[in-house]
Amino acid sequence: MMQSKFFFLSILAPTSLSAALPESLNISEPSSGPIPSETNYYSSYRGKTAPFPANSTSPILPTESGPPGPDDLLFQNLLGAEWAVFSFYQQAVEALNTTSFTSIGFQNTTYDRIQEIRDNEAGHLRIFQDSISNTSIKPGACSYDFGWSTAAEFLALQVLIEVSSMAFATGLVQQANMNVTKGALMGIGETETRHNTWALISVWGVDPFAGPIDTSFPYANQILDSTNRFIIDGSCPSANPAYPSPSQHLPQLQTPENVTAGGNLTFVYENGSDGAEMPGFEDGKDYYAVFFHGLQIISVPYDVSTHSTIFPLDLELKGIILAVIADELDAPTEESVVAGPAFILEQPAILAASGI
Repeated sequence: MMQSKFFFLSILAPTSLSAALPESLNISEPSSGPIPSETNYYSSYRGKTAPFPANSTSPILPTESGPPGPDDLLFQNLLGAEWAVFSFYQQAVEALNTTSFTSIGFQNTTYDRIQEIRDNEAGHLRIFQDSISNTSIKPGACSYDFGWSTAAEFLALQVLIEVSSMAFATGLVQQANMNVTKGALMGIGETETRHNTWALISVWGVDPFAGPIDTSFPYANQILDSTNRFIIDGSCPSANPAYPSPSQHLPQLQTPENVTAGGNLTFVYENGSDGAEMPGFEDGKDYYAVFFHGLQIISVPYDVSTHSTIFPLDLELKGIILAVIADELDAPTEESVVAGPAFILEQPAILAASGI
């Protein structure tokens, strides 16, 4: 019996594979370079330089003629977002080190975990590139400014980045045409959940659970559009397709103060991706602040003159809540949304209190 147990464990043990960066890589050729799940490269590469395939940031032009694949547009949007997420971690790997975290009281494994998450995100780049057919452009990277300058600021923003990634994955599942795409998005979302769980437990020392279900937001492109705030103007390759596509270019929302159930909540507008400063509200028309949490959708009257509303009484303050301004109750369509979304982070409490 004991021998059988050891045999079972032995076949589960991972094979040790080299994590060295190949000398010559052609990222337009799927057979070259490390392939996710076939190698531990996307978990164990360690180095300041960007791992494959992010060592080449140019867009990959079509190599074949013909119609796009059924989910090419979805993966083009997702790849555009993933370049931002990867760059967030790559910038931290380049700028920081183990001491950056231990000197401010965090565990000595923190920098190593950041490197490992960076590796995972590089694997996502490869997966998304390979999921776009050869008849469509595979977007390249832009330049990004996330606004952090210290290790502590990076860790604070990291939680929001990961939770947002989970939220847009659930939205993109609803856009997918193929079941294999839906499965891939679920798998990616589960990995982002692991990243966030590590941060909540090991970095912030808090309960990682956010109730029985995380927030499902139906309009993924609105979340993707919000990542344009991190892109440095004029830095994207000219060959890149529009990101995201389609886009409403909605004015963005921020909630600068900590929210309390039943308390007043004032939104602050930020320019949309096309420069729109705030919605063009129609006189005499009703508008609503619509809150998404788990599967719940709660609408509250919105005062367009004060930009304020009342935060719902009956929402569990865990995980993340997304809020939009809509001209219809419960924002039943993408077109009914006129601003947002705002990301209201509730865990950890220290970040929620800061209004991040």
